[in-house]
Amino acid sequence: MPVRAAFRDGVITLPVGSIIPQRVVPADVLRGNIYRQIVSSIQEIGLVEPLVVFPQDKGFLLLDGHLRLEAVKQLSLTEIKCLISIDDESCTFNQRVNHIPPVAQHFMIVEALRHGVTEKRLAAALNVEVSAIRDKTKMLDGICEDVVHILRDKHFSPSIFSILRKMKPAIQIATAELMNLRNDFSVTFAKTRLALTPPDLLVEQASDRKAKNQIFASNAMLEEDTQLLVRTLKSIEESYGADVLTLTVCCTYLESLLANQNVCRYLQKHHSGTLTALQNVTKATQTSTSN
Repeated sequence: MPVRAAFRDGVITLPVGSIIPQRVVPADVLRGNIYRQIVSSIQEIGLVEPLVVFPQDKGFLLLDGHLRLEAVKQLSLTEIKCLISIDDESCTFNQRVNHIPPVAQHFMIVEALRHGVTEKRLAAALNVEVSAIRDKTKMLDGICEDVVHILRDKHFSPSIFSILRKMKPAIQIATAELMNLRNDFSVTFAKTRLALTPPDLLVEQASDRKAKNQIFASNAMLEEDTQLLVRTLKSIEESYGADVLTLTVCCTYLESLLANQNVCRYLQKHHSGTLTALQNVTKATQTSTSN
């Protein structure tokens, strides 16, 4: 089935006065850091992401980009680049944006500096201190390449790297893989792994007293994790039969629902992602049942 375009071809330039906002941006948002970054970015390098508008009799209804429009007004610009939407969608397009993870930010900043962009201009565009730009350029110092590869598209606090940096490469890799397996990229988990790491696997050897304290803390956390794991397994065992029965009934209903061509056509047209997910669930269930 062909995919219908969501926008008209090309970016057009419209007068700022012709754009009709759908809502008023709250004053506290206009005082926030995100808005200040948008203003700084537009001032330094211009508008990167066009607004999304829908044509009406009296102008263009703004579907996405209220903060960018306010920033352009604040900077007294008279024209702005826009994409023309085919439908009057009442959704937020930014919900479909994958925000840049820390590793990607690092490489983008390094690449910009390599091409002659100064730290001062980058800091002004991002509305941060120059020291923050320098910290991001040094963020991966002491980090194993395999760890960078594992975490390249993950979202987490950059302070995790300062924790991983205290470990030797093999433990860095093991920690990153465990984070990925558990889908837990919290600073707390990284600190727990650091505490559980034997002193001889750390970059800097701890003193005897500190090492004993680390071993004591590691044993206590290990015991707590073991108890939690046992409780979790018991809970799974208690509900396993009921969960399997519920899943079987639900999947049987889904199979009968997806057998209806009208339902499938509607989902394919309006919710193609949901349809694919439902089909995958029923296929997975059928496969596990046949096995």
